[in-house]
Amino acid sequence: MDNISSWIVEQKVKRTMANLEKNNMEAFYVKDELEALDKVKEIIKEGEIVAVGGSMTLFETGIIDLLRDGNYKFLDRYKDSITSDELKEIYRKSFFADSYLVSSNAITEDGELYNVDGNGNRVAAMLYGPDKVIVIVGTNKIVRDEEEAIERNKAISAPGNAKRLNRKTPCAKVGYCMDCSSEERICNEYVLIRRQGRKGRIKVIIVGKELGY
Repeated sequence: MDNISSWIVEQKVKRTMANLEKNNMEAFYVKDELEALDKVKEIIKEGEIVAVGGSMTLFETGIIDLLRDGNYKFLDRYKDSITSDELKEIYRKSFFADSYLVSSNAITEDGELYNVDGNGNRVAAMLYGPDKVIVIVGTNKIVRDEEEAIERNKAISAPGNAKRLNRKTPCAKVGYCMDCSSEERICNEYVLIRRQGRKGRIKVIIVGKELGY
């Protein structure tokens, strides 16, 4: 990325962070995965109950490994050979977590978080339950407004995640949302967080690179 392109991204990040703060969400900027890990370790205390929402970003930044290897009570939804009943129990226990880590399908320059879920466990925990919600996003997730957030999900997040999860949906074949009625559709719950009622509960870490879908 050349200097001008970097400057444009920097301005976008500054606008987004300023508006997140106005909306009662703490905002942090880190340049890479290592700084992201350091910031997460600052926010999460040893011994805390920690849960995560479904996210490739958490794997790409090494956060899943951090939670598995660190001194945390990690509700690991990704552990080997997990049963559907165990996963359901983790989803429920996540509401009582001290910290809940997640990414976001999009984040607007107005300081809003836009997310689309398949069964709602991720967005439900973002809205209510855990004491702290830590959102990690790459700069590729930043969009101008709600309209662009919706389009980003249709063009990138939905088909990308459907393909990753091997879902038999039209978007996994054509690479764009077809607003299907497939039984394997992953776009069911649409949530826009405009503002956080409890100041600082949601903490957004913006990483200076592309991460996730």
